Amino acid sequence: MEATVRFGVFLAILLLMVVWEFVRPRRPLNNGRGRRWPINLGLAALNVALMRTSIGAAAWLAAIWAADQRIGLFNLLPVPYWLALALTLLLLDLAIYAQHIAAHHWRWFWRLHQVHHTDLDFDTTTAVRFHPLEIMLSMLYKAVLVLLLGADPAAVIAFEVILNACALFNHGNVGLPPLVERYLRYVLVTPDMHRIHHSARQAETDSNYGFSLSCWDRLFRTYCHSPTLPQTEINIGLDAFRRADELGFIQLLAMPFRSPRKR
Repeated sequence: MEATVRFGVFLAILLLMVVWEFVRPRRPLNNGRGRRWPINLGLAALNVALMRTSIGAAAWLAAIWAADQRIGLFNLLPVPYWLALALTLLLLDLAIYAQHIAAHHWRWFWRLHQVHHTDLDFDTTTAVRFHPLEIMLSMLYKAVLVLLLGADPAAVIAFEVILNACALFNHGNVGLPPLVERYLRYVLVTPDMHRIHHSARQAETDSNYGFSLSCWDRLFRTYCHSPTLPQTEINIGLDAFRRADELGFIQLLAMPFRSPRKR
């Protein structure tokens, strides 16, 4: 049930974003979809298969076990159910923000995360371009957090759905009307905000780490309002990885195990 809900919402948002990108793209693609999409969607399919046959439900199962054993913060404190749900969503989002910063600043973690940043264009399929080991480590990290919080299973499912939906949205090659962009960015990470994070300029890459809520970047001073270049001219990707023969499916899986390059 948990996996069906997550996957169903994921497919619906993915299709919506793909249609939006075709109808009204924010910027032209430099490398096209013919080469990138099979690689990005291939990684997504591999990750889904590996997670479904291993630890894909770890966070949800951890929440059920915590509830049965009455362990974790919200199972021990007399907190109203609605408040526990809201705080769980908020704290898990903060934890993912912290994880994202760690992925950029811990060398061993960056070896995995750089696979995501080697995409030379930026569209909704970039949201699923992750190395399988990073996906697995992230799930184990969330499972530990769920146990510590005593998170309700419904809150865990809701968080995963929201996280996936926001990632597909804020990686989209789409733009919002200026007024909508201005005010929505006070709450959510928008595509224009997250596109800056995928800039080849390291000062911009090391900013806008939020996945769902934008408040963490503002609170911890990692927010970048505008890129050096216009949005339509941002150089996407990593300068250390520009050759097509380095960015194939097998090459991306092997990338973390090769000699690291300067960011």
